[in-house]
Amino acid sequence: MARESSGRGPLYRLYARRLRRRIDVAKAPHHVAMMIDGNRRWARQLGFDSAAAGHRAGAAKMREFLGWCDDLGIGVVSLYLLSADNLLKRDSKEIRDLIEIIAELADSLAEHGEWRVQHVGRADILTPELSRVLAEAQERTSGHTGLHVNLAVGYGGRNEIVDAVRSIIGKHDASGGTLEDLAEQLTPEMIGEHLYTGGQPDPDLVIRTSGEQRLSDFLLWQSAHSEFYFVEALGPDLREVDFLRAIRDFADRDRRFGR
Repeated sequence: MARESSGRGPLYRLYARRLRRRIDVAKAPHHVAMMIDGNRRWARQLGFDSAAAGHRAGAAKMREFLGWCDDLGIGVVSLYLLSADNLLKRDSKEIRDLIEIIAELADSLAEHGEWRVQHVGRADILTPELSRVLAEAQERTSGHTGLHVNLAVGYGGRNEIVDAVRSIIGKHDASGGTLEDLAEQLTPEMIGEHLYTGGQPDPDLVIRTSGEQRLSDFLLWQSAHSEFYFVEALGPDLREVDFLRAIRDFADRDRRFGR
C-alpha cells in the first residue's frame, strides 16, 4: 500500500492515466503558479542534518512538475523559489545551499531545449553568481517557444508593485510629463505592464503544498482573480495525481473574475 501511495505502483499509474483522460484540456489553466512549501519539514522528518536535502528534493520535484504542466499544454508556470524576505531572515548556511540549488535548477532548465526561462525578482539583492546564472538562463532560452517558466527568486510581491510604480514615474518624468498628467493616466493595466511579468497572462491557478494556506507575498497583483488550490503533501512528496486533481478541480469551478 505504501508503494501505491508513493506514486510508483501499477495502481497509481492506472489512476493517474484515468485522471489525465478525464481532464478537459480546453478548460485547463494557461498559467499555473506554484508555491512549493515544506522542503525543510520533509528533510527534518526524514532525519537529514540540514534543510539542503529537502531543498534539493524540492528542486527535483519542480523539474518533474514542469514536465506534468508541459504534458497538459499549460503555457506559463511560475515557481516561487526564494523570497526577498527569506534572503534576510533565514540562516545564512541554508541560504547559501539554497542559492546553489536554485542555480543548478536554472541551469538545468535552460538545457531543456524548448522551455523559456525568465527570472522574476530583484537581481540586485542576489549573489553575483546566482544573478549571473539566472541572467544567462534567460538569455540562452529567450528564443524558445515552449513552456514559459518564471523563476521567482529574490521576489516579493509588494516590492514588485513598488518597482512597477517607480518605473512608470521614471518613464513619465523622462518624457517631461507632470504628476497631474500621470495621476490622470494611471490605470491598473499600466501598472500590470510594468510588473516583472509584464506582457504575460495572470495566473489562473495558484497551487501551494504542505497544507499552508497563505500567499506569502507571491504574485499579489497578478493573483487578484486567481483560483487557489492547497495540497497537504510536502513539496518533495507532491505526486502527479495531486497535480491532476488540482487541474480537475480548477476545470470544475465557475470563475467569476470579481463579478
